[in-house]
Amino acid sequence: SIRSARRPAAGGPARAGVERGLWHRPALLNLISDLLTLGAAVALGWALVIWFVSRPLFPLRELVVLTEPGQVTAEQLDYAARLAVQGNFFTVDLEDVKQTFEKLPWVRKAEVRRRWPDALELRLEEHEAVAYWTVSESGEARLVNRQGEVFVAASNADMPQFDGPQGSASWLLARHAEFSSMLQPLGVRLVGLALSAREAWQLQLDNGMTIVLGREQDKSPLMDRLRRFIAVWPRVHEQIDIDIKTADLRYASGFALTPADASVLQQPVAPAARKGRK
Repeated sequence: SIRSARRPAAGGPARAGVERGLWHRPALLNLISDLLTLGAAVALGWALVIWFVSRPLFPLRELVVLTEPGQVTAEQLDYAARLAVQGNFFTVDLEDVKQTFEKLPWVRKAEVRRRWPDALELRLEEHEAVAYWTVSESGEARLVNRQGEVFVAASNADMPQFDGPQGSASWLLARHAEFSSMLQPLGVRLVGLALSAREAWQLQLDNGMTIVLGREQDKSPLMDRLRRFIAVWPRVHEQIDIDIKTADLRYASGFALTPADASVLQQPVAPAARKGRK
């Protein structure tokens, strides 16, 4: 075998590697240049859009209330608008404006839309209070709307008083309608309804009488006990002719009455005959 003793020229392979590098590939360089130019153009265009819409060229000048407010005052609407409406026609945050109006005491829901070219449309749904509410655990005063939701507001309307555990307002509202319908034959109005933590019911009537229903019983359902009392009460009240403070209906076969003057109900007893000779 014959082997050559000559060494390769210095820098030969290295020079070939350099010639195959990035700077010797014009097509790839042109592609990268085009991508960089496109990215810079998009960024510049977006910056111009942001700058344009943030200029005071589209100011909001008017808030149009589409629903006639009942409980919400003009001062409250003005305060909420000044607090929430930030930016111009394009940059205003409608969700933030909506949430701000829904924090007003009597507002249940709010809907906000843009009206070209310089206004916002506001549609309000107000709470319709149907009862006062007291949370049993804390004693805090609230109101109950027609949907059975508890909200914070002030009112002096003539409404029934509900007392119960937190989260039971809708249940009390439904039961109030049932009890009120049942009590109509007595000519009284249900002005108070209470539910204890052990689910015991108590009714307050407008004539001052309290009906203690207690808890649901398997052998003597709550509604059956109330129906029985309503059926016999007119005749019983006519016979005793005493103002009753409390009617306790927790018994399976009857009810107990507590007079308003704390006297004891007793049947009249004939005097005993005298013994002795005439």
